[in-house]
Amino acid sequence: MLMMILTKAGEYALRCMIYLAAHADQGITTRRDVAQAMNIPTSFLAKIAQRLARVGLLQIVQGARGGYRLLKPAIAISMLEVVEAVEGEIFLNECLLRKESCSRVGTCKAHIVWSKARTNLRATLQQATLADLLSSEEATSGSDTSDR
Repeated sequence: MLMMILTKAGEYALRCMIYLAAHADQGITTRRDVAQAMNIPTSFLAKIAQRLARVGLLQIVQGARGGYRLLKPAIAISMLEVVEAVEGEIFLNECLLRKESCSRVGTCKAHIVWSKARTNLRATLQQATLADLLSSEEATSGSDTSDR
């Protein structure tokens, strides 16, 4: 059975960024705090943070008082940016990624549907910001993001 699911890296990246957005007013948040609160292994979090820093979503501050901080406001960071920072660009089928992988790309009706689904998924993730996620989380008060 073929399943298209977000990897742990993508899930953890979203958890990290949501936590940082919720605590943005505190400035720098320690890696340990993020890892404990969001149930992310600290060594994995360090690797994810490097990817997020590379694309300009967060800053890594070294030293005894170091940690992470968002480089943009939560309203300016989309789920798509976070996911693609760690997963790479989203493609739903091989033929969308590499047209040469399929000799039927120009005539295949399924290709059109795959392409439309990819466009819609990316648009949905682009529209959902960290601020949106925070406000929906606050609306459900008491919801534990570590189980998602």
